[in-house]
Amino acid sequence: MKNIITLLAILVLIGCKKEEEKEIQYFTNYDETAELKAQQEHENPRMKFKLLRSKFLDMNEVFKPFQKDLKQFSEENYKSLKPLIIEQSIPSIQQSIKDGKLTYENLTLFYLYRIRKFESDSTKYLNAIISLNPKVIEEAKQKDKELKDQNISNESVFGMPILLKDNINTENLPTTAGALALKDNKTSDAFITKQLKANGALILGKVNLSEWAYYFCTGCPLGYSAIGGQTLNPYGRKIFETGGSSSGSGVATAVNYAVATIGTETAGSITSPSSQNSVVGLKPTIGLLSRSGIIPISSTLDTPGPMTKNVIDNYILLKALLGKDTSDEKSFELTENEKQFKKQSLEGKKLGVFKALLNDSIYKKTIDKVKSAGATIVEISPEQRSLQGFLTLLNIDMKHDLSKYLGDKKVSEKTVKDLVIFNEQDSILRAPYGQQLFEGIVNDSTTTQEFEKVKLNLKEAGVSFYQVFEEEKLDAILSINNFHSAYSAVAEYPNLTIPMGYKETGEPINLTFIGLPKTEFKLLSLGMAFEKLSKARKLPKDYE
Repeated sequence: MKNIITLLAILVLIGCKKEEEKEIQYFTNYDETAELKAQQEHENPRMKFKLLRSKFLDMNEVFKPFQKDLKQFSEENYKSLKPLIIEQSIPSIQQSIKDGKLTYENLTLFYLYRIRKFESDSTKYLNAIISLNPKVIEEAKQKDKELKDQNISNESVFGMPILLKDNINTENLPTTAGALALKDNKTSDAFITKQLKANGALILGKVNLSEWAYYFCTGCPLGYSAIGGQTLNPYGRKIFETGGSSSGSGVATAVNYAVATIGTETAGSITSPSSQNSVVGLKPTIGLLSRSGIIPISSTLDTPGPMTKNVIDNYILLKALLGKDTSDEKSFELTENEKQFKKQSLEGKKLGVFKALLNDSIYKKTIDKVKSAGATIVEISPEQRSLQGFLTLLNIDMKHDLSKYLGDKKVSEKTVKDLVIFNEQDSILRAPYGQQLFEGIVNDSTTTQEFEKVKLNLKEAGVSFYQVFEEEKLDAILSINNFHSAYSAVAEYPNLTIPMGYKETGEPINLTFIGLPKTEFKLLSLGMAFEKLSKARKLPKDYE
């Protein structure tokens, strides 16, 4: 009898354990056939999705390390912390921690809870996350201990959970570029990852992106990757494009999945998703931030950059990322004068505006507001310059730079040609939209001499397009979204994009400040003045 009772008790315990395991399966698979069928009616060919959810990513596994801690973090805890965190700046969050209203641990738990809350909802998921740092709660607890012995500035990334684009190396998480071939790509930290950690930031995890930073297929959806699935825009799920290639960075910042994110850009990959998701994005002068340990397209044009909800956070994050990297041949440091961040007004500033863009009502209204604030407006119509050879530049750079990156990694594929062959083995899942750009790289036979001439011609075209800077002695040029990102890319000029409003459809639109090389802090100063004037950014209504 005693043995029977013991056996029944064991069976009850096993049953309870199984039930407990059932309860924690927040992410469930479902049939997306109807959604995809409806998506084929979209007027934008790039929005005719073939897939939504990733076929390779199990978010239940991603969240497994946090089950115990999140079990103790209730919906009531979440709601009580929202006023202290949602849409708040880094200085505001740091002050709440100093005041004892918040801890770094609870801040981290809040973001994890929020990500799970929305990403497990079949009507609200955005596919923004690829991986999460399993040690981040433990690391946040350590920051709380360290805080007692340190005088942390409110303008510090110390203890701030940051999400990285998944082409930036992080030692305890795979770096995939969204590609199945790199799903197990274990690396050491990228230079900028080390800089963030050295300044006390918490690496919360990795975000989705356009696979291979959108230099993979032609005409394919922005924000799609085999590993992460189809990133969606929170201002219009399956309605508006996310921008790319830093799609997950833009989306995650927009919906407050972290304090801030890091993106990368070759030509428009920070400014585009920042604009589409109503966030502040900085594409710096090439070399201001290290590219070491970042999966490359082009060593000529690539750069990482901060993506934030506001300008002050962008400034704080940029400072934390700075540093001379001897392994990056383009790396440089600014002078102390160039790093000055002056909280100034727009009064007396001389700003160029594109005459051809003044027919956009939001742009025109914004320019009128800037003029009313005391800025001198100069209408410009620069002569269009040919950017012939742009794809050749990317082809040849990626052919060599990607092979160099993959050379010492424990992955089977070492060249673009190897990757093409790998994808051909199961193109439906590995390359559902094709890999036309990769095939173009393989077939590009441009010689070294021809390549150097292409680079020189493109640089001259970009600088020539912006010669109005010197002619009119402009402080900055104002554009829309990523409209002039290609010229900024080849000229190697910095761009800062800031929310300026929303179209009648609800789609975000940004004002982009273009500056001369090494004027990032000047752009941020102007940007802060504009942000105070416009106060345009709004949290997506379904993610409040």
